[in-house]
Amino acid sequence: MIKVLICDDQDLVCEGLKGILSTDPELKIVGIANDGAAALEMIPTCQPDLVLMDLKMPILNGVQATRQIRQGYPRIEVLVLTTYDADEWVFDAIRAGARGYLLKDTPRDRLITAIKETAAGKTPVDPAVAGKLFAHVTQQITAPDTALTSLLSQREKEVLGLLAKGLSNAEIAARIFLSEGTVRNYVSSIFEKLEVEDRTQAAVLAIRWGLTNLSEP
Repeated sequence: MIKVLICDDQDLVCEGLKGILSTDPELKIVGIANDGAAALEMIPTCQPDLVLMDLKMPILNGVQATRQIRQGYPRIEVLVLTTYDADEWVFDAIRAGARGYLLKDTPRDRLITAIKETAAGKTPVDPAVAGKLFAHVTQQITAPDTALTSLLSQREKEVLGLLAKGLSNAEIAARIFLSEGTVRNYVSSIFEKLEVEDRTQAAVLAIRWGLTNLSEP
């Protein structure tokens, strides 16, 4: 059971989302908040596994709330669901620690699947948003930083490449025939060596360095 906290300042949107998500027995709505500050106040009581987060809200917007949630409750994943696909919103949300980024015209079946993927450690991103992200990454860095990549073993680079494709630790373990615990240790080591805080930041570096091709058959 995945416990979901909905955070959106539009009551009709919240009710619509509640109706959609309630159709799946694997999802449980544990709270509805109309701004980021309210969501933060509710977390200790409702203890969600995932926050479905809008961005442009009063008092505390979605980017600010995402940052505080990820800092204070690192086990809780944040999946952005918004109408905004402007570059600054996309990049700020990802930097704040959002696991995935969807637009509100996402079909209901895809939304439910994305919530489950996010809870499992994957990184669902709307195709329009993914295009912006990849274009930004390509413009920023076109060649590997050998000083950083040299810190990683070949196996760590392989794990990082699979992580960047959105695979969970369990899926990485199955792909390269390791235990899930061993993969978890590799991921922790990668985070420490690259000085990143989450999978999204690590994935961006992997994409920049072309590591997603290491595990291609």
